[in-house]
Amino acid sequence: MTTTENLTTEQVRERVAEQLRRSRARSTALTDAVDEDDLVRQHSRLMSPLVWDLAHIGNQEELWLVRDVGGRDPVRSDIDELYDAFQHARADRPALPLLKPREARTYVREVREKVFDVLERTPLQGRRLVQDGFAFGMIVQHEQQHDETMLATHQLRTGAPVLHAEDPPRAAEPLPAREVLVPGGEFTMGTSTEPWALDNERPAHAAHVDAFFIDTVPVSNGEYLAFIDAGGYDDPRWWSEVGWAHRQKANLVAPRFWERGPAGWHRTRFGVVEQVPFDEPVVHVCFHEAQAYANWAGKRLPTEVEWEKAARFDPATGRSRRYPWGDEDPGPEHANLGQRHLRPAPVGSYPAGASALGVRQLMGDVWEWCDSDLRPYPGFAAFPYREYSEVFFGGDYKMLRGGSFGTDASAVRGTFRNWDHPIRRQIFAGFRLARDARPDEVR
Repeated sequence: MTTTENLTTEQVRERVAEQLRRSRARSTALTDAVDEDDLVRQHSRLMSPLVWDLAHIGNQEELWLVRDVGGRDPVRSDIDELYDAFQHARADRPALPLLKPREARTYVREVREKVFDVLERTPLQGRRLVQDGFAFGMIVQHEQQHDETMLATHQLRTGAPVLHAEDPPRAAEPLPAREVLVPGGEFTMGTSTEPWALDNERPAHAAHVDAFFIDTVPVSNGEYLAFIDAGGYDDPRWWSEVGWAHRQKANLVAPRFWERGPAGWHRTRFGVVEQVPFDEPVVHVCFHEAQAYANWAGKRLPTEVEWEKAARFDPATGRSRRYPWGDEDPGPEHANLGQRHLRPAPVGSYPAGASALGVRQLMGDVWEWCDSDLRPYPGFAAFPYREYSEVFFGGDYKMLRGGSFGTDASAVRGTFRNWDHPIRRQIFAGFRLARDARPDEVR
């Protein structure tokens, strides 16, 4: 969302309403695309039934906007426990007495009607929860995050394709360089001003990195295939100890959804079986696979602080941008976001979205694994609830930055932090490489 410092309250209200409508249109499209059997079926033990996600979206909206912000009576207090993500593991949710598809649709519609009334009557200032529409923005982001989760569930479906979109534009010009030098020194990481930034992105603080090189584009399918052909999955030299143990236990041999056939490698993408496109960023790899590839290639994964400096730092001004390309909100020329396309764009695409240092595709296409654990920033304070971030600190989570083709622009920015277990592959995750700069390479 555009910074609101120059917007009137009514303009903020209009922006909030627009974002609420956009997120609901996407949720509706993702759930209307399948029949009722598919809505209630669990397509993977890693994921909830689609109908759970839909009702959970409505329940969170009711809890925060109808009851808390609006002070209204509950719509369905009897279902709070069913849709509390911390009460029931995803694998157990199909056995719960969930709302049926028609009930879930009726519920989220009733909640949304009340929310629009609350939006009209709520002063968007004074109380921190509503300042600049924060609570509404939090719910928009929550819905869009679950929409991306539902998109991942669609990828796990079997059967005929039900989602369709145009292919992304192809790269129109060659890359000027394969890697770029990111200068050492301090920069401003995180934010204290972004109106809808979540607690783990705050506060803005000085962070230091030594000079390093980062690849201008993510690792492609073709490059990753060279690792497979070189026996990378069979050589423990490239894997960490825990990564090698997982590779053996899970019998990993290639990115998820890839299979080798008589004509070479093909993949299944939202029900479509196709040849693996060599020029797209590799996707559906876990952290351990990304790390093994990096070791094999003689490089490493960037740390989270390195990723953010490469994405946001402008050496001409010394300031940190909101997005790699500047401070303006993402447009279709900048990044492959918002499910406009159902695949990553070829590496080198979106030159208009390059960072000040010339790094491309840092936003959209694929989430990028970083070799950092989930930790709070100095001065972190949980807001508005501990369960968004704080309860995850100290786990085995690895950081993911930048968003994917399935991430909405309202739910990602230069400071946005995502995380997951290092074994996860159903998410739309890839990676790019980095390396230390030698003294003779630092200008």
